[in-house]
Amino acid sequence: MSIEFSEAHIETSKDADIAINYPKAEGNKDVSERINTTIENYIVSQINFSEDSLTNITIKNAVERFNTEYTTFKSDFPDSPQKWEAFIDGEVTYRSPEVICMAINSYLDTGGAHGNTNVRFFNFNPQTGELYSKNELINNVSDISKIIERKLQEKAKSKSDEPIEDFFFGKDFQLPETIGYSDEGLIILYNPYEIASYSQGIIEFIIPYSEISSYLNIY
Repeated sequence: MSIEFSEAHIETSKDADIAINYPKAEGNKDVSERINTTIENYIVSQINFSEDSLTNITIKNAVERFNTEYTTFKSDFPDSPQKWEAFIDGEVTYRSPEVICMAINSYLDTGGAHGNTNVRFFNFNPQTGELYSKNELINNVSDISKIIERKLQEKAKSKSDEPIEDFFFGKDFQLPETIGYSDEGLIILYNPYEIASYSQGIIEFIIPYSEISSYLNIY
């Protein structure tokens, strides 16, 4: 039985402003449960302010905890105009017989100079619902890293508004934390602070499969 997706939606503005949309897997019970558990645990972790790692609570419970944290904050600082926000949006960016790629975009603002944005890709095996490791996706990390680094330098030079002079804060090149798939090619995305200052925002580009297919085990 193939895996299909519906959209799950949670929204409230009673206390904090919260809106969560994400694809919910349906079909093969074991496979869909693995996919949903991975995604839901990640969303819970994004809005979890406790020091404990929460893996056995629902997104609804996590939203309630987030609201409780906010009301406590308002009680402690009644003059603060800050209203907390949590916006999470997910989408399936690519599907093939070998991989289902999902992107989760999170934006949280709980005070400070600005909110925090983070995008993460999840690459699932459609047959098992398990996540692929980077080494399972890529057969030659060294060579594909050279291509990505070159494309990254080209991207930096093309930013006419604020060219990037120093990547990785003086450290050696690193692959993104996660890599995504789209119909157009491999998605290379670095989040704010991952390789450059916050002002640079998200740095993203796509490398066509025709240029890198020989380095990929799966696409």
